[in-house]
Amino acid sequence: MPAHLFAVPRRLDTSVLDASVTTAPPPPPPAGARKEHPALSIATPPAALLPARSAVRLARPEDAEELAALSRPFARTGALRERPVALYASRAADFVVTEAPDGTLDGCLALRVHAPEPAGGHLSSGVLYNFCVAPHRQGHGIGTRLLRAAVARARARSVGALFTATVGGGGLFLRHGFGPAAPGTAPAAWTASLDPRRNARVLARVL
Repeated sequence: MPAHLFAVPRRLDTSVLDASVTTAPPPPPPAGARKEHPALSIATPPAALLPARSAVRLARPEDAEELAALSRPFARTGALRERPVALYASRAADFVVTEAPDGTLDGCLALRVHAPEPAGGHLSSGVLYNFCVAPHRQGHGIGTRLLRAAVARARARSVGALFTATVGGGGLFLRHGFGPAAPGTAPAAWTASLDPRRNARVLARVL
């Protein structure tokens, strides 16, 4: 995929007193002086009080129902396209997911690899789609972990460039090296499937 077809943005020491030295006690404070409170130490919360970390793994066909349920609220708002459970089952291999300690899925992102275009060089292209994180788990770095895992999978499959379409700001993608791209530089089959009524922006990143 020629890189020139789209623009990609750049990426107390406390002094220990000798226990053998006897020191005189400090003088009492003057009458009426404000009493100082001792410094408070900030303790690290015990591990049991920290948010549990989700595990990143590849999706399985039996995750289809849960993938659909996870994605459905975002489809209702227009952030994602509506997809049937059967599609999630048939394309389970596209997905990387995060699984909470209780076994439920709290995030997903799919990668579909497209063969090289006739005029696009010898490298294949990848399309990232159906990216979502459960609202109650947002802000815990799950989206970043999913995106990094998807990029690693794309590199392992010798993908030359990654594309995605977003109806939002795309801030996470932009922070990870993606930039605006002309739709014509993306895989033709995927571009043709985009719904113009959604007015989505195409972003891309060269790997």
